[in-house]
Amino acid sequence: MELVVLSVPACPHVAALDDVLAAVLADHRDVRVVHRQVTGQGEAEREGMRGSPTLLVNGIDPFAEPGSRPSLSCRLFRDEDGRVLPAPSRAAVAAALETVSGPEPVWAKLPPRLREPLGVDGRRRAPEDGGQRAVQQAVLRGIASTGRPPEAPLLDRVAARFSTTAAPVLADLHRRDLLRLDDGGHITAAYPFSVLPTRHRVTPAGGVPVFAMCAVDALGIPAMLGTDAEILSTSPDGAAVIITVTGGRPEADPAATVVFAGTSCAAGPAAVVCCGHLNFFTSHASAASWAAAHPDVPGSILSLAEASELGRDIFGSLLHA
Repeated sequence: MELVVLSVPACPHVAALDDVLAAVLADHRDVRVVHRQVTGQGEAEREGMRGSPTLLVNGIDPFAEPGSRPSLSCRLFRDEDGRVLPAPSRAAVAAALETVSGPEPVWAKLPPRLREPLGVDGRRRAPEDGGQRAVQQAVLRGIASTGRPPEAPLLDRVAARFSTTAAPVLADLHRRDLLRLDDGGHITAAYPFSVLPTRHRVTPAGGVPVFAMCAVDALGIPAMLGTDAEILSTSPDGAAVIITVTGGRPEADPAATVVFAGTSCAAGPAAVVCCGHLNFFTSHASAASWAAAHPDVPGSILSLAEASELGRDIFGSLLHA
């Protein structure tokens, strides 16, 4: 089960909601909590935020009042005795967890050792501290526009707004595995993009071709950029795959295309331990055959729709304010 807390920046009521969730979820280790900040009315409408804070349970707002509309306004709740509170009561949240059901999130199907490097817990979004998110977004936008990372002077100008330079910020992002630097300090990857050629080439509608770090990252690029795209890839057994993403929906040729999501047993950055093992296959059978021949790479076979959902969850909000 996934819980999403939507709020405007610096919302004073988020702490109260977090306290309620901590108490209710003390014995629920299978529940994932994600926080997302919403800064515009359009974003509130896309996310389904009916005031700040909003709690979504598997994508559903169980506390939505009939006729309420998406809003950036301050939100208040009433408990069982009618008292006004900054967050739903513990009893109300516990009841919502019992009554609101939905499909198991895709990330729950993945091997536990894959979830952290892949970034299913929101790890792909840099913190705001020290200009990390601003520089991360500048790098992503630069690669999306030109296929190459921005030049150092541009990143220095972004970092200067936070009284620093680009080099230490990039080093922090490298340590957090939000991008990868070579020994000379040059950017070689900024998830979901690869600066170096890979087997996954993505061409956004009206944009330049870019390389993706893996199949899930390739599917995450159109979600992150909010555009249609064509993905050309080659499976590990040499078969060609074409994915057309239109309106967020992927269609494949061959139609039976799936994604194998696996990881090595080593520890390290995603670029090393898992990106090479998240690939398209032309059928479930071909993916299963490859997995059987590589028992050292545990993983799961995802449908194209599941892999697309995973890419959207990981990367869809990276360029949000």
